[in-house]
Amino acid sequence: MSLYIHNTLSGKREIFEPADPDRVTIYVCGPTVYNHPHIGNARPAVAFDVLVRLLRHIYSHVVYARNITDVDDKINAAAFEEGVPIAAITDRYTKIYHQDMGALGVLPPDIEPKATDHIEEMQQMIERLVEKGHAYAAEGHVLFDVTSYADYGCLSKRDQDEIIAGARVEVAPYKQNASDFVLWKPSTGDQPGWSSPWGYGRPGWHMECSAMIERHLGQTIDIHAGGQDLVFPHHENEIAQSVCAHDGACFVRYWMHNGFVNIEEEKMSKSLGNVTLVCDLLDQAPGEAIRYALLAAHYRQPLNWSVEGLALAKRNLDRLYEALRLLGDVVLNEEPTPAASVVEALSEDINTPRAMAEMAALARAANPASDGPSRKKAKADLIGSGMLLGILQQDPDVWFAQGREVDHTEIDLMVEARNTARAAKDFAEADRIRDELSELGIVIEDKPEGTSWRVTG
Repeated sequence: MSLYIHNTLSGKREIFEPADPDRVTIYVCGPTVYNHPHIGNARPAVAFDVLVRLLRHIYSHVVYARNITDVDDKINAAAFEEGVPIAAITDRYTKIYHQDMGALGVLPPDIEPKATDHIEEMQQMIERLVEKGHAYAAEGHVLFDVTSYADYGCLSKRDQDEIIAGARVEVAPYKQNASDFVLWKPSTGDQPGWSSPWGYGRPGWHMECSAMIERHLGQTIDIHAGGQDLVFPHHENEIAQSVCAHDGACFVRYWMHNGFVNIEEEKMSKSLGNVTLVCDLLDQAPGEAIRYALLAAHYRQPLNWSVEGLALAKRNLDRLYEALRLLGDVVLNEEPTPAASVVEALSEDINTPRAMAEMAALARAANPASDGPSRKKAKADLIGSGMLLGILQQDPDVWFAQGREVDHTEIDLMVEARNTARAAKDFAEADRIRDELSELGIVIEDKPEGTSWRVTG
């Protein structure tokens, strides 16, 4: 079964063919750690986590890198406001990012390079660009000359002449062209900086990713992914500087970008006051439900985040977990593998909505399954497929109990009172107690060996 992905560079659906099937490389742009991650930050982390899971299912060795941007003007501003070193900000929010993404079931990358650990590699790449005539130093800055790279604009499909003529950047007097971008910039005494051939300063944002990719994955990688907002200028600039630093060698073979997240049909922005933080959502719903809601739309399409959508995700997961609970007595002797239908769905450019529909079909098939082999296959399909999507990996009873304060002693007393009422043939009272338990999310099961209860969705 072939894996198809939409390559932003070609604008087409292509068969994914890694340069080396024994070492598949993928890099995803990670967070700039100066604040709590919002739901827009979480979307690429979750979407491309599914991609990595699928790649690992297909290939024996996948190297996944996701960086941490820990030097940036926004970080500087946050540190200045609090009166602390930038490391105090970046360490705090890196930890929070890990916690929030972990709650959403995002697996850690194989490599998580920090920008500040790669200053030497950045300076070396900048020096090569200057030597090759693709960059120039001016007033403590080093800038990339976009006119030196004929294919500038290839990713964003922008004409170079139009980019240069209409560059929406500050036209500094030291720039040869308005669209030339910074590789290195000077730092004042109160800003973080490092010694360099061009003076005390710090790297430009675009240079950070190029240097870290070269260091950990090589000159050419298979997949580079990130949010749609990074296509231009960030990823466009990465291509230019990396290709030119490597004498024209291909930088990235497949580019993938996820769509924006809107909040209740509106663009998410500080001015509208609708920036939705992951930590706040985790107070409202399980992380798995948030993950499911993020995967409800195809990764390349806009996602409308809403209260109703999150509630629907929770209900859909309830149905899947209920199917698993009905198969609770089935013992799996082997590691479950995903169903072919789910793999096929995800192999079509990570089509998670279709994969979720296949999961629902697997759950429906599990309910009437009566013979042992059928029930075993149903359970293996659900758990194995859930692994690819990052769902259904916990005990169903744990899923249904989370977020609820269940007083076991009180429930036991109510069940005992119901049994007493039934023994006295006071069925009205027994039904009243059952209804009260039902409102608490408790299901009563009367069996020959006695009465038991469990928490349900």
